[in-house]
Amino acid sequence: MRNRALEIPNTEEAVKEVIAFKDATWNWLTDSQMWMTILFAGIRIITIFLLTRLIIKIVYKVIDRSLTRQGNNRLNLNPRRFVTVGELLKNMTSFVCNFIMILIVLGEFDFKIGPLIASAGVLGLAIGFGAQSLVKDVITGFFIILEDQFAVGDVIQTGAFKGTVEMIGIRTTRIISQTGEVFILPNGSISTVTNYSVSNALAVVDLPIKNERTLDDTMQLIKEALVNVHEKNRNMISAPNVLGIQSLNTSEYVIRIVAECLPNTKGEIESQIQMGVKQALEHEESRLQAELDKMQAEEAIAAEASREGETGNGA
Repeated sequence: MRNRALEIPNTEEAVKEVIAFKDATWNWLTDSQMWMTILFAGIRIITIFLLTRLIIKIVYKVIDRSLTRQGNNRLNLNPRRFVTVGELLKNMTSFVCNFIMILIVLGEFDFKIGPLIASAGVLGLAIGFGAQSLVKDVITGFFIILEDQFAVGDVIQTGAFKGTVEMIGIRTTRIISQTGEVFILPNGSISTVTNYSVSNALAVVDLPIKNERTLDDTMQLIKEALVNVHEKNRNMISAPNVLGIQSLNTSEYVIRIVAECLPNTKGEIESQIQMGVKQALEHEESRLQAELDKMQAEEAIAAEASREGETGNGA
């Protein structure tokens, strides 16, 4: 009987707790003020999300139009540069807008944004001080792409490194030399760049000629040879120009030849000019030697005939 007497109050307390929990749940479910707050908060969050997406799309279109306008104003256009810059700017825009959206949404849930921003600032300073070289490489790489300093496929020289750009990254740039070496350079170390692929090149050839050859004949021969070289080479923009004597000494004089050519073809054009002039000189020497041999043969025949005539008269 005593146990039953103890169980009755416990049962009554449990029933009261269940009823209290039911009443609390019902009051919570029927709290119109709370549901209105949740509804308006949800509407604000959805509005913030939609506005963020709209702002991102608008900025994307502005970026695309700006890059298209810049591309139309340039003659030497490399589409990959503008694609890279566009994607980079779009990624930055998306990151910044989404970060701001997350902060505003957290504010709707009564999170204190001030300490969060302060913590993010402290973390950013710590990362900045701990990885200064990395930050420098990233910033320099961004401006290399943004300012269109060079692109993949360009022949450049930075410091002691010269070659063709194979890859431009945010942190590093990879260059391949003419002999096959691969240079991987941190963007932060690229201070000065010489780009050989932006504008036309000027091939310069200095030809040493022996003083035994007359100037007028040599100039005429070189000009004729250069006409043939220009006709066979499409990389020359204009016909080579003979500037005249560059230097002079007791044994030879040097004639300078210049020719405007396409980018990265300077060495090829100079080699072809030298080969063309050399072949013309050899052909001229062969012709002169043949004429000399012919003249000597004729003189020998004439001398032989003269000797035979003298012998006949003596007999």
